[in-house]
Amino acid sequence: MTVTDVRKRPETLTMTITATFSASPERVWQLWEDPRQLERWWGPPTWPATVDVHDLRPGGRVAYHMTGPDGDTAHGWWEVVEADAPRRLVVRDGFANADGSPNPDLPVTTMRVGIEDLGDGRTNMSIESVFPDAEAMERILAMGMEEGITAALGQIDAILAGDAVPRA
Repeated sequence: MTVTDVRKRPETLTMTITATFSASPERVWQLWEDPRQLERWWGPPTWPATVDVHDLRPGGRVAYHMTGPDGDTAHGWWEVVEADAPRRLVVRDGFANADGSPNPDLPVTTMRVGIEDLGDGRTNMSIESVFPDAEAMERILAMGMEEGITAALGQIDAILAGDAVPRA
C-alpha cells in the first residue's frame, strides 16, 4: 500500500494523506497532468473517473465524473489556484450537479498537493484537504472521503509498475 500516513486535524480543519512512490517527482506529477492517467486512479476502484475537462494551469478547471458499479454517477470539479510542476498543485475542490455546474448544497474544500523528491528514487506525495468549517469536515469525512482517497491512491503503484520496461 502506498499510503504511509493519514492525519485528521479538526483544530486546523485539515486532513492530510501522504503516500510514497518508487518514481521521480516528474513521473508522479504526470499522474495529475495527464487526464488519461488521472482517470486510472482518481476515484476508488469501484467508482472509476472520466475526466471531461482538464486545464491544469492557474485559473484553469478540471471537471470529471465517477461511475459506480450500478451506473450511478458523481460529478466533481477543481478550480486550479496554483500549478508548479512537478512540486505543487493547489485547487478548489467541489462537487457538481449532473450538468457539471457546482453543487451549492455540498462544501468546497481546498486541496493542496505536495510532491517531494526523497533522493533515493522515491517520491512523497501529500494531499492536504482544507475544509471551510468543522461541519463541512464532518460531513465530507462521513461521506467516505478518507476511504475513497486511500483506495484511489492504492491504484497508483500498478500504474507506475506498468511503466517498467520488461527485461529481455
